[in-house]
Amino acid sequence: MAAPMELFCWAGGWGLPSVDPDCLAVLTYARFTGAPLKVHKVTNPWRSPSGCLPALKTKEEGVLSQMHQIITHLRKQKYNADYDLSARQGADTLAFVSLLEEKLLPVLMYREARECLTLLSQRLGDQKFFFGDSPASLDAFVFSHLAPLLKAKLPNGKLQQHLKSLQNLCDFCSSILSLYFPWDGGDAPSSTPKMSASEGTESEEDPYKRRNQILSVLVGLAAMIGYAFLSGIVSIQRGPSGAAGPRPIAMEEEEEEEE
Repeated sequence: MAAPMELFCWAGGWGLPSVDPDCLAVLTYARFTGAPLKVHKVTNPWRSPSGCLPALKTKEEGVLSQMHQIITHLRKQKYNADYDLSARQGADTLAFVSLLEEKLLPVLMYREARECLTLLSQRLGDQKFFFGDSPASLDAFVFSHLAPLLKAKLPNGKLQQHLKSLQNLCDFCSSILSLYFPWDGGDAPSSTPKMSASEGTESEEDPYKRRNQILSVLVGLAAMIGYAFLSGIVSIQRGPSGAAGPRPIAMEEEEEEEE
């Protein structure tokens, strides 16, 4: 049996399998298609063969480091979540991916991001997934951007509150988590979960494990705060002196690093 492809991605937090949208998109797409991946969840990009995350180590093309390149490679390997889509649905996928990248990603106006979420809610309607009962790449991409916004601990997140008011999008995220990541959230379970045959992890057993865990948390926390600030999901507060400035909100600690 051929060795599985190896995926290096940011570790989880907030009850999610990864805190990074691109990593989360690849993980979700792989779960949708059943792609055999050996997943390494890390909190230090230098542990990746490319020095960045996500990174997919393949036999055919070496190391791929862009989310779209990784998904394209999985499609070439016959793991294609969009196989049954019509030409119209394929065009819709491109349109909504562009919408998310232009309106919901870093430092855009709250009003535009709010309109983007509302439009996604209207498009999803009462369906389980955006194109019916089966998930496609658009579902992976939308989930990877909405789930961190939904799960992050942001007491002043106006955009998060708007997302929580759109019940079908909340149900959409919860459904994907329960169906495809039932034991793979950011919070470690009380017992060792059953692993799928196509996905493995490795644990640390060296005497410096506690030190490595603490360093992993600090690096991951910085990454999460940076993502929240750049994405505009942390609001700017005015202090008692009247001076305004960005105040990042501390997040929950992410899971321990797995080699």
